[in-house]
Amino acid sequence: MKSSSLVSILLVTALLGVISATSGCLALAAGAGAGATVAYVRGDLDVTLDAGFAKAVRAGEKALTGLKYSRISVQQDDLQATLIYRTAADKKIELYLEKLTGDATKLKIRAGTFGDESLQNEILSRVKAGL
Repeated sequence: MKSSSLVSILLVTALLGVISATSGCLALAAGAGAGATVAYVRGDLDVTLDAGFAKAVRAGEKALTGLKYSRISVQQDDLQATLIYRTAADKKIELYLEKLTGDATKLKIRAGTFGDESLQNEILSRVKAGL
């Protein structure tokens, strides 16, 4: 086999590996209660909560402090909020909340750089429990 053919094969293999690693994962699962849908998009857990914005923000803060995470920052206005906390292992936890209607709020949860599905589900369970 010629070296140029081998190089071409290696480049194509490397390119396919990069594409598959960066394409992101999209998985959908039925959420518990009220027919909510939980989506995992590129490492984020996305869900629409059946709760007003202010109540959802309070539930998010309560969930994260209940897990004994350290508060790094909270930015909030009347339509959106970003809660950033860190675990004891220094994993960054981000909650992004957006007011959709008077009784619906969009919630995105990201744990770590690439997402941590089990941890994100634990946080979501605690947020729902606080509503």
